[in-house]
Amino acid sequence: MSAADRVRGALAEGMADARIPGLTAAARLPGGETVEVALGVRGVDNPAAMTADTRFWIASCTKAVTATAAMLAVEDGLLDLDEPVGRLAPALAAPKLLKGFTDAGEPILAPASKPITLRRLLTHTSGLAYAFTSAELDRYATATGQNQMSADTPDFPLLFEPGEDWIYGIGIDWAGRLIETVGGETLDLYMQRRIFEPLGMTDTGFFPSEAQKARAASMHARTPDGGLAPIPFGMPPTPYFSMGGGGLYSTVDDYLKFMDFVLGVGPQILRPASMAALCGVEHEGPEVGVLRSAQPNMSNDFDPFPGAAKTWGLGFVSNVEPGPNGRGKGSLAWAGLGNCYYWIDRDAGAAGIMCAQLLPFADAGALTAFAAFERAVYAG
Repeated sequence: MSAADRVRGALAEGMADARIPGLTAAARLPGGETVEVALGVRGVDNPAAMTADTRFWIASCTKAVTATAAMLAVEDGLLDLDEPVGRLAPALAAPKLLKGFTDAGEPILAPASKPITLRRLLTHTSGLAYAFTSAELDRYATATGQNQMSADTPDFPLLFEPGEDWIYGIGIDWAGRLIETVGGETLDLYMQRRIFEPLGMTDTGFFPSEAQKARAASMHARTPDGGLAPIPFGMPPTPYFSMGGGGLYSTVDDYLKFMDFVLGVGPQILRPASMAALCGVEHEGPEVGVLRSAQPNMSNDFDPFPGAAKTWGLGFVSNVEPGPNGRGKGSLAWAGLGNCYYWIDRDAGAAGIMCAQLLPFADAGALTAFAAFERAVYAG
């Protein structure tokens, strides 16, 4: 059986078990062969066949791209990993800690004693969270009427002193804002010029054309009986705060080009020291990479390696020990809210990405299909 047939068979079985209408995947196998698979249709409301160029909202798969952009700005001397960012982002100059709530439900805030830096933004150690990953911050958002997904600059408090813990949040969204401030151009133009064009990523961006919209997979919501229902979805057509953390649309073929760059295959746009920092170890612990959902309609709880220690560098989560489905220790990974998942195994020269479009994140069926995909990549 060919590698392509092996991967296709594993994904077809996983897709059927998960009751997903369609998905696409791309992988670089150990040894260098590439495989692309497109299965099913673009949605329960769209009978068009999935193809390798079907476009997906890749959500937080954007984060590693933004981290790469930040390292380019560091190389250019425009940003410093350890300088307090308040000079460039006044909203972060005097951060507040959320200490609790009054009996009347009013937030209790206190000044933070440590500064927020770019390093802390990229590593999710700034204290900034997402409302969907923190019950406290979700309560704060409800009490204040704030929205992290608008064009407005959010004014959300920290959950802990910068540098003292880890929680998944809007730090990399803020990194995108910093890049715009120092680069003198919008994040989409900066990425286009410094990342997408050099890597040949011709189908990745924040603002899809009409032709690209015609190739988009539909977004779905999981229903109580385990089925799927299509839901209206689209990122705002104008710049918005959360671009750097989750705004990109792409294809599995295009994202494989980015993963190849991380593997050292093809064009290299970062200096070796910057790449080492992007992929290195900054923070370790059992809760690193773990999402505790505060909004079940958006995400289930998620642990990329249950019970095992994990690290976060400047761009990725990493498994300290070998993974259960084939990837070696020290592999890099992350995911996107619409059930997109990838890993990059630099030692084995292997990588894979699988994209579906359904909420909530960490869908059990999608994760099972992704695990089968990974095992098939290493089975040869």
